[in-house]
Amino acid sequence: MAEPPGAAGGPGSSETSEPTAGRVVVLDVVGLQPEHVSADRTPELDAALEEVIPSEPAFPALTVPAQTTLATGRSPAEHGDVSSGEYDRERDAAAFWERDRGGRDRIWETAREAGLTTGALFFQHLIGTDADVAVTPSPIEDEDNNMLEMNCWTNPDGLYDDLRAEYGHFPLHNYWGPTANEESSRWILSAASEAVERFDPDLLWVYVPHLDYAGLRHGPGPELEAELPVVDELVGGFLATLRGDDRWDETAVAVVGEYGFHGVDTPVLPNVALREAGLLETESADGGSAGSTEVDLPGSDAFAMVDHQVAHVYADGDAVEEARELLASLDGVDVVLDGGGSGGPDKAAYGVDHPNAGDLVLVAEPSAWFAYYWWTDRAEAPPYAAEMDIHAKPGFDPCELFLGEEGLVSLDPSKVGGSHGRTDPGTYPAFGLGGPAVSGVELGEGTGSEGAVDARAIAPTIAALLGVADAVDAEVPPLVGDETEGSRG
Repeated sequence: MAEPPGAAGGPGSSETSEPTAGRVVVLDVVGLQPEHVSADRTPELDAALEEVIPSEPAFPALTVPAQTTLATGRSPAEHGDVSSGEYDRERDAAAFWERDRGGRDRIWETAREAGLTTGALFFQHLIGTDADVAVTPSPIEDEDNNMLEMNCWTNPDGLYDDLRAEYGHFPLHNYWGPTANEESSRWILSAASEAVERFDPDLLWVYVPHLDYAGLRHGPGPELEAELPVVDELVGGFLATLRGDDRWDETAVAVVGEYGFHGVDTPVLPNVALREAGLLETESADGGSAGSTEVDLPGSDAFAMVDHQVAHVYADGDAVEEARELLASLDGVDVVLDGGGSGGPDKAAYGVDHPNAGDLVLVAEPSAWFAYYWWTDRAEAPPYAAEMDIHAKPGFDPCELFLGEEGLVSLDPSKVGGSHGRTDPGTYPAFGLGGPAVSGVELGEGTGSEGAVDARAIAPTIAALLGVADAVDAEVPPLVGDETEGSRG
């Protein structure tokens, strides 16, 4: 696996300069890679972007770590988002997707503090942002996580009511789960067009999830290829909205891909191994059938919080070495990272040396991924295992993309065809830049490997285009500088 960018390069410095663009729109087309952008595959994106280059993501290449790095210019070792989940060591509890904004200052928050109008749509952990326009799903649920009514948290208050009146409820079941498809991207891009018309933001970041579903279900291949013209058409419709307003001549369009996919055929079950070794304990699951179990986190000596091709193992001090030897021997485990005391690879070298990280961090082989299961007998599965319940599961579950045999979602990990988390050059995502405001502007060299731009350079580059480069405290300098020409319209 390529050495992550967090391990190389030094901090860059930048100063406020004359802006190149009056408006920057970032399309976060998750799963998009440079080779996907061409006149025959994606003509709208190809025509919109002057330059498309690979971006080397920070390790781990997972949703929340990748997004926070892209939007802050910092590595996970600095910003602390080491997974899409969190493990609370004080409470011995694992939770996915439950953070709000917290102390994060992403580019739309820092640019707003610098005097710009900003917006972000469907980025993770938006609740609490002070961006001028923001939309993120926040369904109203009962105490058992059953949805009572679809809703979105927004800035300003009441915006979701207006969007619902125009476009209907946000199609949450097309955003994740067995029926996830392009309709979620369609709704989000419609909301983005509405945001441009109503709020005229100087910076707008839009998450477009569509390709992720094909990538996770099938991996790279014909199924993902078939979805490229679909997402391209949706993006093209949004770009037509931008071209039709009076700020088009001062607009820059940036496209980021977050990560690419490995084809996988080997699910790895670290919690089964820990349980069989007596390091992980279980207890009877509340509300489950006879024999149904739940992991007893306080009573366990070690537990693996899994997220695609990366697993964070939280272990009691006297169990770390036993867990390391056990898990390193599993088929599908490529690397075991620690604090540097074993003489092997350490977390610091991978840019993930943060207190939020596990005592051990497992990296899967390219064709493998980690499943959260601690059982092999389905009778022991907890009641939420066959349900679409992303908050109850103490690990990421891509099986939720497949209809189940016994419940809503599948319990067959062999169905999963794609995964991510490693930072291999063949899976580098795209970074593209276009629009009239950057016509003729050349991107400087990034500090990533294989000719790629370091993902940490993207936030400062966007800030530099807007003339607020000093607002982003990034670890590397922007790809454009004072020599770029242009001014705000």
